Amino acid sequence: MSKIAESVKNARKIVIKIGSNTLAKADGTTNIDFMLSFAAQCAELIKEGKQIILVSSGAQVAGVSTTKEWARKKDVHYRQALCAIGQVELMHQWRKAFQQQGLHIGQLLLTKDDFENEHRSLNIRNTLFTLVDEGVVPIINENDSVSFDEIKIGDNDNLSALTAILWSADMLILFSDIDGVYSDNPKTNKDAKLIESVTSIPELRKSIKIGETNSFGTGGIETKLQAAEKVNEYGIQMLLTNGGKEKALTGLLEDGAKGTLFSD
Repeated sequence: MSKIAESVKNARKIVIKIGSNTLAKADGTTNIDFMLSFAAQCAELIKEGKQIILVSSGAQVAGVSTTKEWARKKDVHYRQALCAIGQVELMHQWRKAFQQQGLHIGQLLLTKDDFENEHRSLNIRNTLFTLVDEGVVPIINENDSVSFDEIKIGDNDNLSALTAILWSADMLILFSDIDGVYSDNPKTNKDAKLIESVTSIPELRKSIKIGETNSFGTGGIETKLQAAEKVNEYGIQMLLTNGGKEKALTGLLEDGAKGTLFSD
């Protein structure tokens, strides 16, 4: 059994982050088929005794799907308003997808301030434990409609890491539009090599090129490395892998799964 498959198999409490690029189709609208398939895969793992929390990007993508005439507006107030519209649509689609599997979902919209306030963070932790213990799938996103620089986490890679730490997860899985961390950008350099295992992030930083953010998301490889640093410090493994593949989640239990596994 491969190291990735073994790690996923042994993990009971898993936080899964789904990026905007994974949730978006080529035209920038929400990929409903992906959501339906992913909910079914989550249900399979839950039946096997695993507990799952989702950190789902895509509010802005869902907002564009709903209110297409706002797609090109760059004003921050329109962006926040678009997220307010899109978050409703995003959760509606997740609810329908999980409902087909006989599962309920619960929504938590958070900011950096929530994690830094001891009383609030304890309430979040207790809510997560209660939801999961009752068989409900928590779905978390940053509260983009009210966030400003001082209380903004800024990307869901770091949000998912903070969630994994707070919930005492065994593993954090980041689904992106690439197979993992490469020595260079695989989209521009065909000779770029996939790095399958990382035990020293400082050494990794010296050996790779840090690219820019992708088209829909707010993060890039840098925010994923930050997330790995956070969770590894607490003994939580992190896997970066491609969410666009068929059976992206359940396929991780098979030997051929590709990704970058970060462990301390």
